[in-house]
Amino acid sequence: MRVLVVEDEEDLADALRFGLQSGGFAVDVALTCAEAGERLALNAYDVVVLDLNLPDGDGVDVLRGIRSGELEVAGGADTRVLLLTARSSLDHRVRGLDAGADDYLVKPFAFQELQARLRALLRREVSGGDVVLRAGPVTLDTARRAAQRDGRDLRLTNKELGVLEYLVRHPGHVVSSEELLEHVWDENADPFTQTVRVTVGTLRRKLTLDDEPQLLETVVGQGYRLLVDAP
Repeated sequence: MRVLVVEDEEDLADALRFGLQSGGFAVDVALTCAEAGERLALNAYDVVVLDLNLPDGDGVDVLRGIRSGELEVAGGADTRVLLLTARSSLDHRVRGLDAGADDYLVKPFAFQELQARLRALLRREVSGGDVVLRAGPVTLDTARRAAQRDGRDLRLTNKELGVLEYLVRHPGHVVSSEELLEHVWDENADPFTQTVRVTVGTLRRKLTLDDEPQLLETVVGQGYRLLVDAP
């Protein structure tokens, strides 16, 4: 899933980018409120990790702009926001949550906890909020970053897991290449390359052995669909 990290400490921002990418997230970084506004207008993010102490303003103002519609947000006013900040007092936590934050994590923090909180936020859109997502014969453990088809382990790359997770979260729906590029890749991805087609192709081959029904359908001119009714 795609994450925007808004953090002005460049070393920490780079560490967050690297760590989250290693965990299978697509990550963009903004160092200021202004940069955050520009990226939010251009890209639909699944979660925003937002620092409060920014050089050109307060992160809470960015959060309020998202929730009020004052900021143009491609992902909509209900985009999930996790505040990541050194402000640890009860008043600061209450202020952030009352402004519309979905979660609040105080620095210093354990990176594993940040990843777990992001996964928990993403699971809110799934019925029951389960760690393990299911669609037809496919199961995907979002904590372990592991997938199976009918109990058979699938050895997938991070990008293949990202594509599969997005399809599992939208079972039976046609998902366009543009939508996958927007949610699974970061802003450095070239929209004119064949990266989505190639990744879907390798995922399709890993999902389906010779004697198994096809699970991943190409809908010509529209995109791709996970066939949840496949045996």
